[in-house]
Amino acid sequence: MLRTIGLIIDFPFKWTAVGLILIYRYSLSAFMGRTCRHAPSCSEFTMDAIKRYGFWSGGWMGAGRVYRCRPGGSDGFDPVPEKLPSNGRWYAPWRFGRWK
Repeated sequence: MLRTIGLIIDFPFKWTAVGLILIYRYSLSAFMGRTCRHAPSCSEFTMDAIKRYGFWSGGWMGAGRVYRCRPGGSDGFDPVPEKLPSNGRWYAPWRFGRWK
């Protein structure tokens, strides 16, 4: 019952975020060019993470990924994890993202 309520609450946030990412990918990103250091790109990673794990945890995974896409950050192949981190909690959302 509680999980169903959570899914109902998450639904509009999830698809609003996915819609905004799609707008970014086909408008602003098209003008800036493909310069992402990772595969898949940061926007694709974030969209996949949000679709798979929901707005809250997937959004924090995406924020960690965008943070790593800076000078001195990581690069290369970096897919969305198969499962959520075991130490990730809703009240400690920074644990969902990889920051190094």
